Amino acid sequence: MKTIDLFAGIGGIRLGFEAFGCENVFTSEWDKDAQKMYEANFGEVPLGDITQIAPDSIPDHDILLAGFPCQPFSIIGNMQGFADTRGTLFFNIEEILRVKQPYAFLLENVKQLRTHDSGRTFKVILEKLQNLGYFVHHTILNALDFGLPQKRERTIIVGFKEDVSFKFPKPVAVGLSLEQILEPEETIDKKYFASQDIREKRLKRLKIKPFYPSIWHENKGGNISVLPFSCALRAGGSYNYLLVNGKRRFSERELLRLQGFPDSFKIAVSYTAMRKLTGNSVAVPVMRAVAQEMMKAIQERKIVQKFQQLTLLDAVYEYSNC
Repeated sequence: MKTIDLFAGIGGIRLGFEAFGCENVFTSEWDKDAQKMYEANFGEVPLGDITQIAPDSIPDHDILLAGFPCQPFSIIGNMQGFADTRGTLFFNIEEILRVKQPYAFLLENVKQLRTHDSGRTFKVILEKLQNLGYFVHHTILNALDFGLPQKRERTIIVGFKEDVSFKFPKPVAVGLSLEQILEPEETIDKKYFASQDIREKRLKRLKIKPFYPSIWHENKGGNISVLPFSCALRAGGSYNYLLVNGKRRFSERELLRLQGFPDSFKIAVSYTAMRKLTGNSVAVPVMRAVAQEMMKAIQERKIVQKFQQLTLLDAVYEYSNC
């Protein structure tokens, strides 16, 4: 099946669907560093700003993929969910769905999308998608439940043009440990290590006995947690809010591993850019698990439709021979 990759980042959603034979036919991503990473790994430079691309110029496709930004909508009318989404990036997704009519879509966003603007934003999104003729499913999935040592909860919205039998994937039983994610300590460049002052301050503020390997997380209140997994990577997080064993920052490869990218995935930008890009990325195993359930639902629907067609042909044949 053909996919398009909108707000593509470094291609995490695309990787999830390519695992099941999908062919990507169009990509949009405006960030220059993300474009460099995308080109290095997929051999193509994404087109830029989606607001400047006419929907009818986009190739026909079966599944629309988008990790779109969360933006407030202008609520109007009787405050019961009617809204004008023009001027938001979701409107561009709406228009592409309206013009191109793909069979299915997958949208990814932060967990807080469901409660954003007192829940009105999410309500409007669901109404707009349903008004376009889609049967919509949504949930929150955590990367920690799909084999990665990172607590990363995200809202996933899936839609189909037919009322297919779709269920979101269940958590996996076994995953990668933090130890499997981390590179050998002796190979880590000294530039990744926090200053002695920061390390000593973290150690003094600990309220529990540390264990290793672990990730030391400093929250906004200054409290330190020692965990066997990473808290969510953040594009705008401070350099030291997550420290491996209370000593150092993640390397570029470790950041990619925490999001489930294979070690064959090439690094083509600076460390600062990698922190931003991986913080904005998706957890690939989560996307792969959702893609598997979507493809299963679509395939089963095709089998049912074929069976119905054959049954109808048999009925016609019997009637014509009466």
